[in-house]
Amino acid sequence: MLRSQGREKLRLISVKELRIDRTWRREEKMVGANLKAETMALMDKRTAMETEMNSIVERLCNPGGPGLSGNLIDSEGFPREDIDIPMVRTERRRLAELRSEHGEITEKINVNIQILHSVRPTSRASSTKDSGPEETSLSGAAVNSLSASMQTSGFSVTSGPMDVDVVTSIPFAMVDEINESSPAAEGGLQLGDQVLKFGNVEGGDNLLQRLAAEAQSNQGQAVSVQVMRQGAKVVLSVTPRIWQGRGLLGCHFRLV
Repeated sequence: MLRSQGREKLRLISVKELRIDRTWRREEKMVGANLKAETMALMDKRTAMETEMNSIVERLCNPGGPGLSGNLIDSEGFPREDIDIPMVRTERRRLAELRSEHGEITEKINVNIQILHSVRPTSRASSTKDSGPEETSLSGAAVNSLSASMQTSGFSVTSGPMDVDVVTSIPFAMVDEINESSPAAEGGLQLGDQVLKFGNVEGGDNLLQRLAAEAQSNQGQAVSVQVMRQGAKVVLSVTPRIWQGRGLLGCHFRLV
């Protein structure tokens, strides 16, 4: 009699734990789906912001324009009459706001991606036989779909059999000035391109000095350059060299 009661008690405990486990897995799937939708919306918003930033940069850097940081007064200290100073100030302020928000959104996307890849159900000894292969990865479909979407937006996502390593490229500089017929222009760089990698430089400290040193050390040799353009990743080959203009590239990078 006591043995029968004990077996019945164990059976009820197992059923209860199985129900809890299934409820937990359903909630996890819902969290994964909501997080994926939020991340995709953030990616769309960031792409729209990049398009707006590129448009502002193009307008400010038109021939004769003030550029992103050029003086708004002439050599005698008077306001320039060839530009709309209030509009320039407004666009520069808007560009600064967009850059700040762009960084915040990128950080949020990175966090969401890491969460999506790390969500895995814990093993439960009492329900191993019942759960079976479902415990391997409950968010696999959502993560794979998001990974494919990210790759089309300039992200690289690689995964191993036991863990997932997310490598996200973040722009560290923008081309805010470029001369026609310069080595940079011949290599395909365009105004507003956001630099992800220039040779061996892809972030860190002393970026402008390192960019200059990278160009100098590769004079006459092709340098692989990765940029974000209109939300898409573009890989170029630029050869630093002496030309009729200044510098070895003929363009100016502004840190972002």
